[in-house]
Amino acid sequence: MTELLTSTDTAELVSLRRELHRRPELSSQERETAARIVAELQRCSADEILTGLGTHGVAAVYDSGVEGPTVLFRCELDGLPITEISTFGWRSEIDGKGHLCGHDGHMAILCGLARQLAANRPVRGRVVLMFQPAEETGAGAADVIADQRFERIRPDFAFALHNLPGLPLGAVGVRPGPFTFASEGLAIRLSGRTSHAAQPEAGVSPAAVMVRLVEALPALPATLGHTPGHSLVTLSHARLGEAAFGISPGEADVWATIRAIDDGLQAELMGKAEALARELAAAGGLGVDFDRHENFAAGHNDEEAVAFIDKAAIALGVSRVEVGDPFRWSEDFGRFGSVAKTGLFVLGSGEDHPRLHNPDFDFPDELIPTGVGLFAVIARDLCG
Repeated sequence: MTELLTSTDTAELVSLRRELHRRPELSSQERETAARIVAELQRCSADEILTGLGTHGVAAVYDSGVEGPTVLFRCELDGLPITEISTFGWRSEIDGKGHLCGHDGHMAILCGLARQLAANRPVRGRVVLMFQPAEETGAGAADVIADQRFERIRPDFAFALHNLPGLPLGAVGVRPGPFTFASEGLAIRLSGRTSHAAQPEAGVSPAAVMVRLVEALPALPATLGHTPGHSLVTLSHARLGEAAFGISPGEADVWATIRAIDDGLQAELMGKAEALARELAAAGGLGVDFDRHENFAAGHNDEEAVAFIDKAAIALGVSRVEVGDPFRWSEDFGRFGSVAKTGLFVLGSGEDHPRLHNPDFDFPDELIPTGVGLFAVIARDLCG
């Protein structure tokens, strides 16, 4: 059995999911989304609802009043700056914005869990439902944890799921240890001096250094002797001067996304990338500046947390798929590993489903009862 919801609950949660899908908001702008979630939670008999956590985060607390663990279940509030091309009736009504990663479905699942907890309250400890802002930029989890009120709901365990196209519909994938990569964007600005294109020798062009960086950065993991598959550098943008034939350029930008299997390796790789840029810039007589963007911690699954996920899948008869290597994409949930035993799992969206962040992606409504059931069994096993 994979369903713990009534047919009425399921229909209402599907309707909520589609309503959220129509009105996506970007990271750190999720004011209306948060308000809609609060309205839904107020129907579900939470003991406390915290709002404005780390900007627009919302947390519903179900407290047994009896000593026991605090167990947090987390989903995301934000959409993406991508224009949706689907034609169904609940497509995005906001140009250039879409729920094309499935966060609308994840919110519906957590609202379904709130309904379960209203009817079947924990008998020990506390269950916290966290609706987190700004997952897509890597800022939200850190902002929530830094909020002074987070200490009041600091969890012993934290769980989350993410739908994943390419896996059979409704199948669970999980593994202990490294699960998602750390990542961060590094923007490098090279500064020289412009000159007339007829007299390039009168200026200092960053062209040659830019070319060397473009070649050297992706090769950096191998140059440093990192284990293959444990880190990578991906060039994401480059710009040399202005689009003009009469100018020898004086500035250049190189952007790279840097990823690694753990936070230590990530820190080393970021440091080495900056050191390489400084060395090449100095040799070319250039100034160099750096900006860092969208910092995601590596996701590491605790063995005990994974055991609860596996146990729930078995109890509900949910099929499981083998997860071999960690996923190279990043998830802001990794930040919760600094405060709790964490368990993140993927829930298959279908083997032929449009991929995450594609303009025609839509969350499969069939996953809502399965996600609610898995979270509900984990909550029951930990909090009675």
